[in-house]
Amino acid sequence: MNKASSLIVQGIPDRVPEAVAAVCRSRLFNAVNKLLDETDLEEIQIAVGTQSANQKNGQKSADVSNDPAENKSNYDLSPEDRAKKYQPTQPLFTFEQLVITNEVEEDLLLAVDLIELESKVFDEWGLRQIEPFPRTALNFHGKPGTGKTLAAHAIASKINRPILVASYAQIESMYHGEGPKNVEAIFMAAERENALLFIDEADSLLSKRLTSVNQGSEQAINSMRSQLLICLERFRGVVIFSTNLVENYDKAFETRVRHVNFPMPDETCRQKIWAKHLPDKMPKAGNVSLAELAKVDDVCGRDIKNAVIDAAMRAARKGKIKLELTDFIKSIEGIKKSRINTSFDGSSEDLTPQEKNSIEEKIKAALEEDEKHEA
Repeated sequence: MNKASSLIVQGIPDRVPEAVAAVCRSRLFNAVNKLLDETDLEEIQIAVGTQSANQKNGQKSADVSNDPAENKSNYDLSPEDRAKKYQPTQPLFTFEQLVITNEVEEDLLLAVDLIELESKVFDEWGLRQIEPFPRTALNFHGKPGTGKTLAAHAIASKINRPILVASYAQIESMYHGEGPKNVEAIFMAAERENALLFIDEADSLLSKRLTSVNQGSEQAINSMRSQLLICLERFRGVVIFSTNLVENYDKAFETRVRHVNFPMPDETCRQKIWAKHLPDKMPKAGNVSLAELAKVDDVCGRDIKNAVIDAAMRAARKGKIKLELTDFIKSIEGIKKSRINTSFDGSSEDLTPQEKNSIEEKIKAALEEDEKHEA
């Protein structure tokens, strides 16, 4: 039912061009009319305006919070109030849930030991006089799905701390100057809550700062990277960065963080991952072999999880009583085939020697043909 004819919009300033005002009224009519149609409301009065204008008129919105941090624009927030917007949570995974190579496990356990021995080394042994802000900074890098996020949660669980997760997308802002303030705020929030800080998708933050800055966006990235360096120097806590690939680390970051590479799982790890992703309640045929499943290489934990779900859904749709080995093999092979055929650095996959020779011969023949035409 259309009730727009009974709606009234007042208060649009006279200096606003009529065409602009008409568009505004039309959009308000449509929005409120939709609200009335989807509810049992017969009458409604909605006030729309900027907070500053309401305050000048002595009005206060019912949605205004008592928390000053909620009532200010982001740009006006103090670092302390901005930090309140970032809250830690309890870790979702434990160290026992990790399936990683022995080398990676050793690197992670060493990091945990460094965290737990901080008081002894820096306080009892007096190293705080040369490093007043001891911290543990790690960079987990590797292909997507290799366990970087799970490992960050596992370390937080191991050291009995909450985890504060922030992605690069949450830190950056469309508004100039907001990004560096957000960087400062997340570090402040993590230190305040004694939380492990996990910055996901940190590729842009850890790359080299741009030397030739031509756009505001480039300047913003440089500002965030500089602020990150400052925060790292002052931070008393544990911070973990996660990156898929950083070809050009900023040297200032490279010397401040411990790098841990997460490779694709080997056959032993793949067998353990398959075992963890096949619930006892899942109806499986006797021919389902973990050893056979683990032979499918170049797959990560996420691929295996998705393959199990895909195989189960297909079997359920077909009304199968039990899942066969071939169900899982088809699903995991299908996931491999569906990948975009590019290497991890975004370039084409490495060519075989035969393919390289063939391409070189074609190029040589094309050049010779051009020379003939020129002659």
